[in-house]
Amino acid sequence: MEKVVLLYSGGLDTSIMIPWLKENYNCKVIAMCADLGQEDELGGLEEKALKTGASKLYIETLTSEFITDFIYPTLKAGAVYEGTYLLGTSFARPLISKRAVEIAQKEGATAIAHGATGKGNDQVRFELTIMALDPSLKIIAPWKDPKWDLHSREECIAYAKKHNIPVSQSKKRIYSEDRNIWHISHEGGVLEDPQVEPPDDVYTLSNTLENAPDKAEYLEIAFEKGIPVAINGEKKDPVALLTELNKAGARHAIGHVDLVENRLVGIKSRGIYETPGGTILYAAHRQLENLVLDRDTSHFKDMLAIRYAELVYNGQWYCDLREALDGFVDVTQKNVTGTVKVKLYKGNIVCAGTKAEKSLYIEDLASFSNTELYDQMDATGFIKIFGLPMKVAGMVDRKNTK
Repeated sequence: MEKVVLLYSGGLDTSIMIPWLKENYNCKVIAMCADLGQEDELGGLEEKALKTGASKLYIETLTSEFITDFIYPTLKAGAVYEGTYLLGTSFARPLISKRAVEIAQKEGATAIAHGATGKGNDQVRFELTIMALDPSLKIIAPWKDPKWDLHSREECIAYAKKHNIPVSQSKKRIYSEDRNIWHISHEGGVLEDPQVEPPDDVYTLSNTLENAPDKAEYLEIAFEKGIPVAINGEKKDPVALLTELNKAGARHAIGHVDLVENRLVGIKSRGIYETPGGTILYAAHRQLENLVLDRDTSHFKDMLAIRYAELVYNGQWYCDLREALDGFVDVTQKNVTGTVKVKLYKGNIVCAGTKAEKSLYIEDLASFSNTELYDQMDATGFIKIFGLPMKVAGMVDRKNTK
């Protein structure tokens, strides 16, 4: 009997896939759940997996690796998808798939199964990683399988009820949610209509703006070579640091995003994201870079950040281009060391002071007065030379219009 490793979250789709895989593939199902900081969602998971037919469940604690090997490189790159999405689901999938491949090799499994649909991005992220790390493994994707006859979340709920499988989704709260230490995403239900404002009960990780405190909170974040290392002068390991920032951001309704995004498969979809700590880190990191990066490097990095975000979003984590971009990014981060003070208030992050060891900001040079480095008279000749092509073009246009 073949062994199949199932990427298992305990959510609706993967819960019903254990009996479905056994019925349709006559296989042993080894469930694998990655702990990426989703906290209490893992309670009772092993009992549930075994009760529904899994031969074994691996619960892999990967939170620290997730932050250091996936979040931090993306943060240093400044990668944001379509201007607002901080890629919380996107860079989690390659890590989950990587560990699943390792377990499949250990267990002698011949296939890896996942619960992503054929209309989303996760199918690509899972499958590209498996293909890159072990091309010999087969991939089973029930949502794309002709044998799969469940075509809506309501039908999946009915299947679960028929097989006595407990699930958290209901017809009242039918959102599809993904949570880790970086964020939580919400899709489906009333959120599929972009005309509908997200109901308050969507926000499960953080306060709504109305419930956020009426008093601002200040935090000082220290970075070393682009990596956050301390809060308010206290050194913290990556998990503790992000956990504390999540709590502060959640209190002040930081990091709410309502985005109609372009999926890789060509579909527009609407998602509601909560990324409290991550949003603070991005804002602080950007503020520190403003002090230490020269103009050309900063502008070029902004262009590459868009491409980096696309690679992560599209599931191409394990490709040469992303690794090559990391080389460039690491050079840009060599002087991104210093502290950033931020003010948190009602969904806003306001810079309240930045200091860098190798700041390129020179106060005298930035003032209106002449200095040894800058004589304002020099600007006259500079502008004449810099603007010469435009002046010539203007002369030609004026001559031809007479």
